[in-house]
This record gives sequence, structure tokens and C-alpha cells, in this order.
Amino acid sequence: MKRFILSIFALMACSAALAQPVMSYEEAEAKANEILKSLTLEEKLSMTQGHNRFFFPGVPEKGMPYIYTTDASMGVKNKQHMHDASEIILAERTTQFPAFIMLAATFNPDLAYKYGHAVGEEARMAGAGVILGPGMNIYRNARCGRNFEYLGEDPYLAASIIYDYVTGMQSTGTLACAKHFLGNQTEFYRRRSNSIIDERAIMEIYTPAFKAAIDAGVATVMTAYNQLNGEWAGESKYVITDLLRGTLGFKGMVMSDWNSIYDWKNVILSGQNLDMPGEDAFYIKKKPADLVAEGVVTEKDIENMIRPTIATCIRWGLYDRYNSGKQYDRSLEAKLPAHLQISYQTAAEGTVLLRNNGILPLAADKKLLVVGKWFDKVPHGGGAARVTGYDHKTLQMELPKVFGNVEFVANPTAEQLKAAEVVLCVTGTYDSESSEREFAMDKKDEQFVRNVVAANPNTIVLVHSGSAIDMTAWSDKCAALLYGWYPGQNGAEALRDIIAGKVNPSGKLPMTIERDFADSPAVNSVPEGFNLAKAKGNPNEKAFHPWTYDVHYDESVLVGYRWYEKKGIQTLFPFGYGLSYTTFELAKPKILSKGKVKTLTDEAPLKVAIEVNNTGAVAGTEVVQLYIAEKNPTVLRPNKELKAFRKVAVESGKKAVVTFEVDKKMCAFWCDKSHAWTTNPGEYEILIGTSSADIAAVLPFVVK
Repeated sequence: MKRFILSIFALMACSAALAQPVMSYEEAEAKANEILKSLTLEEKLSMTQGHNRFFFPGVPEKGMPYIYTTDASMGVKNKQHMHDASEIILAERTTQFPAFIMLAATFNPDLAYKYGHAVGEEARMAGAGVILGPGMNIYRNARCGRNFEYLGEDPYLAASIIYDYVTGMQSTGTLACAKHFLGNQTEFYRRRSNSIIDERAIMEIYTPAFKAAIDAGVATVMTAYNQLNGEWAGESKYVITDLLRGTLGFKGMVMSDWNSIYDWKNVILSGQNLDMPGEDAFYIKKKPADLVAEGVVTEKDIENMIRPTIATCIRWGLYDRYNSGKQYDRSLEAKLPAHLQISYQTAAEGTVLLRNNGILPLAADKKLLVVGKWFDKVPHGGGAARVTGYDHKTLQMELPKVFGNVEFVANPTAEQLKAAEVVLCVTGTYDSESSEREFAMDKKDEQFVRNVVAANPNTIVLVHSGSAIDMTAWSDKCAALLYGWYPGQNGAEALRDIIAGKVNPSGKLPMTIERDFADSPAVNSVPEGFNLAKAKGNPNEKAFHPWTYDVHYDESVLVGYRWYEKKGIQTLFPFGYGLSYTTFELAKPKILSKGKVKTLTDEAPLKVAIEVNNTGAVAGTEVVQLYIAEKNPTVLRPNKELKAFRKVAVESGKKAVVTFEVDKKMCAFWCDKSHAWTTNPGEYEILIGTSSADIAAVLPFVVK
């Protein structure tokens, strides 16, 4: 039988090199069924749990090797906590790419493809079969420590980026893992939180990015730590079988997040395929072998659980790759310089200019005093997403290459600040998995920025953070404000070029920045009586707690700008906002269809054209954003919803024409009565602008 099994893999050898699925999922499943016939019950049971913390399980003597997985959407993270590191050959170098939220700020799906492709190549170089990402939980809560791993607050933007990222990565033969499914918008005691989300919000806000990943062919999905409406996500039949596999149509392999299951009976019967990392936890009393012996579950149930894992590895040629010793492709090290260019481009396009009184770009002969923190380090977030990188560039290394007179002082005196011609104040937050922070910088850092801005009006503030922070006390007093996120190992080069004017900033905020966190619908996501400032030391990393708490998503579909606009709450900076060193004007758009009344039907989508004029002195890039609003909705709907965008480069004094196609699906909402997408007939509006708040034109139309 072993010979037969190996022959299955041999048939795939030539195809596996093409870095695409070797066969359809149905074919792979049929071959998995043949393999299952050869496995003992003990071998089948071993396939229910991960091997050595970061490997898919296997039965090597039956031709199924262990498959190495690695953390991070933002690069390849070499493992430091494996039981036996000799099982993999660690890559000497892997690129520390900019944070995912910075990728979202580029509004550039084509770049997302390149980014994903580069990460996939480095995974192949390091011998990893699966990247445990992309992270795609919607930004709801500015305090969440993992926001930097995600793609912002808007489901359409997240879906657009995810589709191309997954396509790019899996074109290399590296499998992507979409995570965390579902409702993981808080990190505060994440293993004890219960996300209470209504059906409409689930379908309209929290699953579109996952659906885009599925449409892109994503091979694996990881469930979340939290409960969803009272059931642990990693062992919920509703979450995995009904929603993920049924409604969204996923056919691949599902794994749990690390140490996130509690009842093996539920796990086996839920549609879950793999418990990671596979170590027995003290709070799980009944193991799979116990349940089979007692007749609670059957051997057939175990087979149903593990079949997708085997089928996924067959479909993508992973078993053949590892059996033949071809999991390491060191020739791809030659691609590292090209990957750094992609990293640079992401940082350059993802940096957001939020304020500028004309001080930027800065002339090379200006005397520059750089103060604060991180100018001698690469800012980054913490947790599973952190990638170490190599050959790091810092502002202290890069700024003197352009500016002839630069001084770096972490803690300057008041006299030094006042005497400086221009001050660059570098500040921000350290955000990390399994923790949350206040909607603010540390008190010392906040006071420091206030003092610097008060001392010298020619202060440029550069913020490094994974999400929004309170900037109301000083954001309108500084000369310029740049949001630089966590820009990766060579992000300082991009920031240098932006400050000097070699690069014209084009990033747009992928989330709203509030004036006060009290305005946020997530204000009550932390249980009453708990103090974030005192919750140090990752308390939620304890595997078990004797309590759970509810996180009520009472805003339903009103997430991000949808909430603030509906409630009439003024924000500090709106979704989609970002300045340039040039100026743009949007001409009056046109709907390219006949007749006075513009009508949208199933058979006839609307084509919209708008002219973008660069009215400034330098070339630049604008992101034209198209929103849709229903005028007389029958259910709760946002004032407008992003449904399309185009990023367009325009030379000074020139113009470009941007076109969109609007179809009925863009007008749909999820009906929780029919449990289906529904489009009401009636009056609608197309709103076109350069942010959710900066709308240049409104075009009425009718849906029939």
C-alpha cells in the first residue's frame, strides 16, 4: 500500500513545479480517501493535531511528511520555540515587510499581489509550505493590538487587497491561511471574549474579506480564539460548516488558532480539521482516542475531520515537494533585492500625509533636528506577526544622505528645540498581539510631543503605530503630520525620500481616526472595572480562565466611517483621507448611459467616468473613491459605502480619466429574513471623492 500511495504523489511531480494547484479539490479528495484506507486508527488520530508546534501532522512512513508552517502575513518568521529546530533549515535572511495596515493604506491591489508573491517566494526559500496569514479581521476597535496585522475598517478595501495578496502568494506554491475566522476584533482576554454579532454585520462587514480570499483560492483558514454568539469559533458547526463551508463556499482545510479548543467532541463534529499546535492542554479532559473508545464519535468522524488536511496537501503538491527534498528553494535568495524594492514601494505608497502647512517637502539645505524615539531603530509591532528582517535601515542612517545638517537628540532641551530651524519629532506606540492599549500614546510620549510642538512651530511629527491614537491636543499645531505605521526594514529609505520630496506621498487612511475613543462603538469592548494600563504581561495568554465576557457589536453594519457619519460625530481624520504635495480637482463625473433618468438593471450596469486634474506643480497620485447610498432604505444602512476605487498617477498640469462600472451587487444588503443578498428597487446615489468626507460629486440613479 505504501508503494501505491507514493505513486499518487509521483503523478504530481511535474505539475507541482508549476506552483499552482496540481488538481481539483474533488480529485484530491478522492486520492485522500485512498490514503485513508491505508491508515490505522492510531495514525488517523495522530492527524487530528499539529506536530512539533508548527507542522501539519503527517505519517512519514506512509508518504505523508510533516509540512512546515510559519507565522506572519508580513514576511517569513523563523521559529524560535520549536521542539526540534533541526526539522527545518532556517533561512539566513527574510524580508521584514511593512505592516499589513500600511499595505492597505496604499489602496493598491496590484502592489498587494507583488507583496504576497514576494512573501510566498521567501517561504519557498525557507522551506515553509504554509504562511499563517493573511490576517483580515476588520478594524473595529482602535485599541486592538493586532490592528497592524489587518487591513483597516472597510470590507471592500480589505477584500480588494486580500484577493490579490492571496493570488500572488499562492502563485508561488506557498499556501495562504486566512485568519482569524470570525469576530476577532479585540485582544483583551481574547480566549475569554464572546463576540455578539448580528447576521447582517457578519455578512456585510466581517466576511467579505474571507469571501475574497476564498474566491482567490485560499487553501487554508484559521479559526479565532473568541466565541461567536456563544460558541467557540474553533469548534462551532455554525462557524465552520454552515458559514465558512456552506454560505461562503470554502472547500479547503480549517485549523484552529493555537490552544483555542476546549471540547474534542465539538471539534470533531464541527468541521474543524486540525487542532494546533497539538499539545494536550490540562483543561481538555476527553481526547479523541477516548471519545472513539467510548463510542461518542466514530472512526468515520475522525476520517471526515482529517480528510481536508490530506486533500489540501495533495492538491498543492506539498507531499511530493517535501518527499523529494524540494521544499527549500535557495535559488530564490537572488530575489531578495527585488523584494526589498516591493517593501520600499509599500512604505512609500502607504505613508499618509495628514497635515502640511507647506513645510514639506523639506529642502536639502535645511538644518534638521530629529528628536523622540525610534530614529535609531526600525519601528515594529509585536507577537506572531513580527518578522526580524536583516540589513535594517534607520532614519539616523538615511536622513544624512540627503540633508547636510542633521542632528539626532532623543531628549532635547527647550533651548535646542527653540533654536532648531526644523524639528522632526518621531513618536508612536508599540502594538502587539494578545494585548490592548489605551487610545493614546504613553503619557510621557504624549507630553513630549506637546512640548516639542509648543516649543517650535516648525515641527514635523512622524507617528509610528498600528492603529489610531489620540492626537487632538497637537495635530493642528504641528507644521506637518506623517503617519508612517510600521514601515519595515527599509521603510526609513521611503520616509527619507518623502520628507525630501523625491517621493510624493499618496497613502490614504484605511480607517477613521477619532477625536475621542468615547465616540467609538467599541468603547465598551473591555469589561467594566478592568484597566488596560494595568493589564500588563499578556494576561490573556493564560490558556484557561473561569469566566467569559460579552463584546456587543451593537453598531451592527455601522463600522468605522459608517458609524461616525450616521451619528453625526466629527472625526479628526476621515477614512480614505491623505494629502499630497500637489493638488487635484475632480471634474463633474458623467454616467455614460442614455436618457435623463439613469437606470441600473440586471442587464445594464452603469458606466461612470470622471476626470482627475493635477492642478499643482509636481506629479502626484490620487485615489478616486466611489461610494453608493440608498436614498430611502427599508433597513438600517450607512449614509454611504465604499464600492470601488482607482489609484491614478497624473503629471503636473495634466489630467486622466477614471472609469467605474456600477452593478446591482454594489447596491445590495444582506437580508436576515431571507438569508440572502437583496437589492431594493428605488433611488440611489453615486458619490465620488477623495475620502469618505471629501465628496466632489453626487450622481443620482434608479435601480429597477
